[in-house]
Amino acid sequence: MAVARHRVGRLILGTAVFLLALLVLLPSGPQHLITGQPPLQKTHPKVRFQPSSFDWTSVPQRYPVSSIQPLPTGRPKQHLHPVQHAFAGYVHDATTQRRQQAVRAAFVRCWDSYKAHAWLRDELAPVSGGGKTTFGGWAATLVDSLDTLWIMDLRDEFYTAAAAAAAQLDWANTTDTAINVFETTIRHLGGLLGAYDLSGEPALLEKAIELGNMLYMAFDTPNRIPGFWLNFQDAKQGLQTAGTNDPSASPCSLSLEFTRLSLLTGDSKYYDAVARITDFLERTQDQSKLPGMWPKLINFHDEAVDRENGFTMGALADSLYEYLPKMAALLGGQIPSYDKMYRAAMEVAKKHLLFRPMAAEDDTEGRDVLFVGDAYVHPDRIDHVPEGQHLSCFAGGMFALGGKLFDIPDHISIGERLARGCAWAYNAFPTGLMPEIFNLIPCSSIEGPCLWDEERWQKEGDTKLRKGFKDARDPRYILRPEAIESVFLLYRMTGRADFRDLAWRMFEALMEATKTPLANSAIADVTVEGETIKLDSMESFFLSETLKYFYLIFSPPDLINLDDFVFNTEAHPFRRAK
Repeated sequence: MAVARHRVGRLILGTAVFLLALLVLLPSGPQHLITGQPPLQKTHPKVRFQPSSFDWTSVPQRYPVSSIQPLPTGRPKQHLHPVQHAFAGYVHDATTQRRQQAVRAAFVRCWDSYKAHAWLRDELAPVSGGGKTTFGGWAATLVDSLDTLWIMDLRDEFYTAAAAAAAQLDWANTTDTAINVFETTIRHLGGLLGAYDLSGEPALLEKAIELGNMLYMAFDTPNRIPGFWLNFQDAKQGLQTAGTNDPSASPCSLSLEFTRLSLLTGDSKYYDAVARITDFLERTQDQSKLPGMWPKLINFHDEAVDRENGFTMGALADSLYEYLPKMAALLGGQIPSYDKMYRAAMEVAKKHLLFRPMAAEDDTEGRDVLFVGDAYVHPDRIDHVPEGQHLSCFAGGMFALGGKLFDIPDHISIGERLARGCAWAYNAFPTGLMPEIFNLIPCSSIEGPCLWDEERWQKEGDTKLRKGFKDARDPRYILRPEAIESVFLLYRMTGRADFRDLAWRMFEALMEATKTPLANSAIADVTVEGETIKLDSMESFFLSETLKYFYLIFSPPDLINLDDFVFNTEAHPFRRAK
């Protein structure tokens, strides 16, 4: 036995020496940018969790639930199809590597300025310098950027930021008396969960649990539907109620984050909170003035969806629809109602919201693209408004994701036309950027022939703009991500390489029009020639979403594989249930 143990000991020692030598010889760092695999980790001090100064679990629920709906378990109830294109024989060529590194350099420049001028503030002022407090003073840009730092292989910066988030953020330390439930959930809670899913740092999950418990208090209303604001004093006194005229996206876009928190902690109370809102959506889907869709604004207090006549997938409602296929992906097909609600809503959207712009005969890029508009229901008619929003550019990725997951080929085609439409709109303006809100001259149908009508254009259009546009009603560009989001997702889902060229054109235009001595700024008018007017604003989503999606489209496809992850609406990657 002693001899045998000696031989085993020598074998273990020899194996250890071999593995150590292998680790020394293996490449690290930049190799990650070529293979898409995580690089060898440097040794970092453990990220330390420091509790906040107030524990929200000490506040009793005034309207407690009688039972908790558990997380779904067992075999999936429906088969979900693969999402990501099979990139056989992928080669990360020199041009793509150069573009990837240009995006990374743009991020690093912004991040270094944030560190130097606005550390632990919510946002950097990219023109004047200094920082802004816009979301509770809880370092929104830092938390929103955590997973981008990881994805871009900026690991030293990641650990510095993660340590600050875990130890220095105190959810009770704010000058605000109330917070926006939706924004805090998608940016802060989503940011912490996405960073934990990538890094596995326990302190980040502990900080997320703290925040989740605070946000959970927003559900303490008579019907368990949260209001738009979480007012701290009202929450402690049991005075909260659901809103009577709130954006439909607000309480209906918390499901991914709260469900992921339950999946990671095993505590079903977070999932139960959002499952009740899902039940409300399913129960009321056919009760609105446009059955199948929910209106922009909802009376959540009375649980009535039939009082508002405006319908959109843009501002006020967008991520409600976005989260239907994404929840199916996150839960691995355990809840078929997400598929059912998605299909019903998109059939109505195809009929009443999607439109094709009339494009000039020589405008080959704009001949077969789509946009999402609005619909207003009246007793005697439905008005279709061909108004595009940058916000609604997410719809291309949503349609394609739903089409892939649920095997609806028509939706993949619609998603591609929507994504190409937004890329076309970028290229339609002198700056190469799309305005916040604009109106187009629509075709009569999204299919079939649509001939150019010069007389109609002269009568309805703005001849100072590209042919087909009526106006640029809100000409700002505020560094939004939705267009590149859909372009990235369509590339990953279809494998069509020209999406990368569209993305590079968009990136170069963005850099040219928004760059400041410190970082990048929102601009006042995308229709101007030459120098743009900077608005001294760089919201956290520029680092969390916009630059992340630009980086990922030029990265190897196994970096955040869409069959392994689903993005929340702030581009934080959550691991999908398998």
